[in-house]
Amino acid sequence: MWKRLTLLWTVVRGDARRLWFALRHPQSPAWLKWGTALIALYLLSPVDLLPDALPVIGVLDDVVLVPLAIRFLLNRLPPHIARAADQRFGTRA
Repeated sequence: MWKRLTLLWTVVRGDARRLWFALRHPQSPAWLKWGTALIALYLLSPVDLLPDALPVIGVLDDVVLVPLAIRFLLNRLPPHIARAADQRFGTRA
């Protein structure tokens, strides 16, 4: 279990860095900024698909949906921004 959480954290951290780099890129598209804002809003919002009051299941939706949303945005980056992010942070996982 601990190894899986460590692996998930490593993937999310790398994807979050790539997303942050893409947001700061001068040619980043507006949809990327909107999508990132929606992810942040979902994380901060008290309204979830599953309430956080449920002990394990409430946090599980955040742990699954947020990395999937970040990866979704990263997969749709324009090629020149994706290449720049890959050069900066290593090859794509």
